[in-house]
Amino acid sequence: MFYQLNTLLQGLPGARLMTYISFRAILAAVLAMLISILLGEYFINFMKRHQFFEQQRDEKLDPFNVNKKGVPTMGGVVVLTAILIPCLLLGRLSNIYMLLMIATTLILGAIGFADDYIKTFRKNKDGLNGWVKIAGQVLVGLMVGLTLRYSPVTTMNERVNTYVEDGVTYVVKSEPVKSTRTTIPFVKNHNFNYADMFSFLGEENKYRAGWIFFVLLTVFVVAAVSNGANLNDGMDGMCAGNSAIVGIALIVLAYISGSVVWANYFDVMYIPHSEELVVFLGAFVGALIGYLWWNSFPAQIFMGDTGSLAIGGIIGVCAVLIHKELLIPILCGVFLMESVSVILQTQVYKWHKKRDGSHVRIWKRTPIHDHFRTSMEQVLKVDPTCVVRLKGKKKLDHESKIVLRFCIVTLILAAFTILTLKIR
Repeated sequence: MFYQLNTLLQGLPGARLMTYISFRAILAAVLAMLISILLGEYFINFMKRHQFFEQQRDEKLDPFNVNKKGVPTMGGVVVLTAILIPCLLLGRLSNIYMLLMIATTLILGAIGFADDYIKTFRKNKDGLNGWVKIAGQVLVGLMVGLTLRYSPVTTMNERVNTYVEDGVTYVVKSEPVKSTRTTIPFVKNHNFNYADMFSFLGEENKYRAGWIFFVLLTVFVVAAVSNGANLNDGMDGMCAGNSAIVGIALIVLAYISGSVVWANYFDVMYIPHSEELVVFLGAFVGALIGYLWWNSFPAQIFMGDTGSLAIGGIIGVCAVLIHKELLIPILCGVFLMESVSVILQTQVYKWHKKRDGSHVRIWKRTPIHDHFRTSMEQVLKVDPTCVVRLKGKKKLDHESKIVLRFCIVTLILAAFTILTLKIR
C-alpha cells in the first residue's frame, strides 16, 4: 500500500526510500518483529482466558519433568499475521511473486488453522484428515508451478553481463525466456535444464515433459518442506529458530537472483521482479524472531500446524520461485533429517513386526530431536519388548541444548548453501 502511495508523494523528502528493496525489507522485518511481540502477548492472554490449551503435551514425556500443560497453542496465527501485515503495507501488490507468497501463506495457514481448531476447540486429537493437508499442499504446488509455466511475467535471463565504459555501467542480458532451468551446486555451469532429461522424446516434446516434471517437482518440494517443518516443530523455539536461519539464507539467494549485478558476479540466472521476495522474506524472518520472544524455552505459546505447515510451504515455494529448489536438501538439511528419521523408523518397525513379530526401532523416538531427550527406561516402560538399535549416550540433553545445537547445524548448512554458488 505504501509503495503504491509513493508514486503520489514524489518530490517529498524521503519519498524515494520506498523504492529501495533494502529499505523496505529492513522496515518489513522490524515491523513484523514488533507485531509478533505485541500481538503475541495479547494472543497468549486471550487463549489462557478462554482456556484453549495444547492437549497432547505432557510433562511425563520429558525426562527433566518440564511441565508443558496449560500452554496455549495456535501461535502460528501470530506469525502469519506478522508476516502478512508488513507485506500488505510495504510490498508491491502487483508483483506476481509477492502475490504467490501471500497466497501460499493464506492457503497453508488456513489448513493448519483448521487442524489446530479441531484439536483445540473440538478436543479431537486426530485433527484434520491427513489427506486434506496433502491436498492443500498439492494445490499450492500446482498453483506455483502452473503460474511459472503460463504467466507471461515469470521469465528469467540465463546469462547476465555487466561492464563499465566511460563511467557508465552497461548490462547485457540474454533473451528473457520461460525455462525449466534451475541452479545446481558444485559444477562449473550452475544451470541445469530439466527438459534435457527428456531429450529422447524429441526437441518439441522434451520441453513439454520438462514442464510437467517441473510442476510435479514443485508439488513435491512444497509438500516435503511443509511436512519437514511440521515435524521439526516439537521443542520450544525449534521450528522458529531453524526457519529464521533458513529465511536469512533465502534473502541472500533472492537478492542475488533479482539483481543483475550480483547475478552476473555469481554467474547465476537473473529473475526479473523476484527482488520483491526479499521484502516478503524480511517480514518472514522478522515475524519468526519476534515470535521467539514468547516461544523460546520455556515456551509461553506453541506454534501448532497453523504456523509450521505454512512456514515450510513458504520456504519451499520461495526456493522454487528463484529456481534454487535443488539447494533445499542442503539448506533444509535439518527438516530432511527429521522426515527421514520418521520414515525409516516407521518402515523398520513395520518390517520387523511383519517378519517375526518383534518390536525393533532404530532410534528411541522420532522425529530425531526426541531421540536425544528420551531414555531407554521411557521406551521400555511403554513397550517392554522393544529393541533399539541406536541407543545413543545415557546422559540425556535438555531440550534447550538440543534446539540450540540444531540451530547451529542449520546455520552451518545455510552458510554452506550460499557458498555453493562459488564452489564449482
